[in-house]
Amino acid sequence: MEIISVTPRGYCQGVVRAIQIARKTTEEYPDTPITMLGMIVHNEFVVNACRKMGIRFVENAEKTRLELLDEVKEGVVIFTAHGISDEVRKKAEAKGLITVDASCPDVMKTHALVKQHTAKGYDVLYIGKKNHPESEGTVSLSNGVHLITKPEDLETLPPLNHPLITNQTTISLLDAEKIMKACMEKYPDAVIAEEICNATRMRQEAVMRLENIDLLIVVGDRRSNNSRQLKEIGTKTGIPETLLIDSVLDLKEEEIRDKKRIAVTAGSSTPNNITKQVIDFLKEYAETGIWNPPASVNSELF
Repeated sequence: MEIISVTPRGYCQGVVRAIQIARKTTEEYPDTPITMLGMIVHNEFVVNACRKMGIRFVENAEKTRLELLDEVKEGVVIFTAHGISDEVRKKAEAKGLITVDASCPDVMKTHALVKQHTAKGYDVLYIGKKNHPESEGTVSLSNGVHLITKPEDLETLPPLNHPLITNQTTISLLDAEKIMKACMEKYPDAVIAEEICNATRMRQEAVMRLENIDLLIVVGDRRSNNSRQLKEIGTKTGIPETLLIDSVLDLKEEEIRDKKRIAVTAGSSTPNNITKQVIDFLKEYAETGIWNPPASVNSELF
């Protein structure tokens, strides 16, 4: 049995930055209530580590960030790495809250692009996932931003004015290409600004390059879009079996036993120590044939 450690994998710079901002905020406001508006990133281990720092989270998949803000009464509110709309920011300031922005710079770059285009009265076709916080924040920037989740969504659009086509930073390369092609067929004069971030692109391309793999294991939270995309890309590129796991404790011997070549990667919000623990355990099993998983997860953030 051969275990292949896919690189790059794990934390991107936007996630590292968000965690550092959260930690610094707890140091700067030690006696002030601190609330995170949503999950800092889509990984429960990272969220739990922030809870231990004293950060409270408000999260509800049925509510927008604007609605969730009603649950924050005082103190500091931290906006997550997924980005936030100007409307949410203004509402927080009007409530007298101290605002801290942990938005990923790549997301903010997309926001600036969208604002610049819609300020001229033009339209934006935004390729993304419905109800994802990054999509929510971007679509909320202007009435001229239209969320496109699949090619069929194009049939419901009103007449558009000088459309710009852009996308969620963590979307699948394969999905983005398919939907962008459909957009261009309907709007051949549209401007394209492909905004998949380098971290997402590099991790997905690394999976696409894998050959002769029996099993791909993606270590990441099931709510993490970029983690799910890695699993889906593995399947679409012909890897016979793919798994998405939170940690080493989710592995089952019957899923591993007869595999000859196993590749391991991780979403960009997955702590590196958790992925390393999976790889180390699999390598030990490959050498000894003894299934002896650890009793707990090494969930240190760095």
